[in-house]
Formats: sequence, C-alpha cells, structure tokens
Amino acid sequence: MNFFSLSAIHGRMNQEKPMTVPSTRKDFMIVNMGPHHPSMNGVLRLIVTLDGEDVIDCEPILGYLHRATMFTEAITVNAPEQLGNIQVPKRTSYIRVIMLELSRIASHLLWLGPFMADIGAHTPFFYIFRERELIYDLFEAATGVGIIGGEEAINWGLSGPMLRASGIQWDLRKVDHYECYDEFDWEVQWQKEGIH
Repeated sequence: MNFFSLSAIHGRMNQEKPMTVPSTRKDFMIVNMGPHHPSMNGVLRLIVTLDGEDVIDCEPILGYLHRATMFTEAITVNAPEQLGNIQVPKRTSYIRVIMLELSRIASHLLWLGPFMADIGAHTPFFYIFRERELIYDLFEAATGVGIIGGEEAINWGLSGPMLRASGIQWDLRKVDHYECYDEFDWEVQWQKEGIH
C-alpha cells in the first residue's frame, strides 16, 4: 500500500482516532466544511460530526490542486485551426507539445507544493515553487513581445487596466461616479504606448 495514497491516509486516521459516541445522545449532525478555496494551501474538505455544539469527530479529506492553463490555451488555438482546416508547421506542433508538457509539470508542482505543506512538510513547498517559477520563466521567454493598441483593445472588448494600458484613458470609477471616488483628487493612470 502506498504510504501517501488517500486510502492509506484515511485508513491511518481511522485507526488512530476512532469516533467517540456519547451515550446521552444518538442523533448527530454531520456538516461538510469546504472544500476550501485553493489559496488555502490546497483543497481541503472537513466532514465534521457534531453533538450539539461539540465536535466529536472530524475527518479531513485532502483534495488536489491542478491547473491546466496551457492546455486551455491549446484548445483555444486548436479549435479554430481544425474548423478552418489550417495546417500548422511541424515545428509549431513540437513547440506546443513541449509547452503542454511543461504546463503539466507546473500543474503537478502546484499540486505537490501545497499537499506537502498540508502534511507538515513546509520546506519542500518553497523548492517546488522555485522550480515552477523556472517553468514560467520559459513560458515568458517563448511568448515574445507584442503591442495592443487602443483600437484593438476596444475591438477585443478589453477593460480596466488592460484598456488603460492600451492607450485609452477610461476608468469606470471616474466615468460611473460610483461610491465616493469623486471626493478624491486622483487621475486615471494610463499608458500612451499601448500594452507591451
């Protein structure tokens, strides 16, 4: 049996801490707490058994964290290519496979780091995220630099900081006059050159 498998963890938890059942009451309330947001060191769900206001049992269910950002982008690119019968160069296909596999590694690192922290191993978390950042550095180097002008930004439906960075001096806080923003002396921050 794998020591770190979920079934092994559940088995050890059940062996180490059996549920205590008080003799005074037989109707318990079982409450699901979670799953919690991924920013909470991983997806964690707690199954809590209550006897009135007393917690008499708590079963933690460790989930997993997995992100597929590059995979989502690949689908976005592949669909129009297939619909338009567009043939991409073999080199492009190889680069995409490399990027997809790097994305897969980054996703697994995003799972592994918080999981290690959840089981008490905090130091590996930092090393794991360092390696993940190296992969993201490769992504940035591979994407190159482009500029989105104001007209393109409007046509693409960009808003907020993306629109202002494209040379459009527009901010909802100034235009819509919501909350008490009018009471403050501030200027819309924007960039004339467009997004780089």
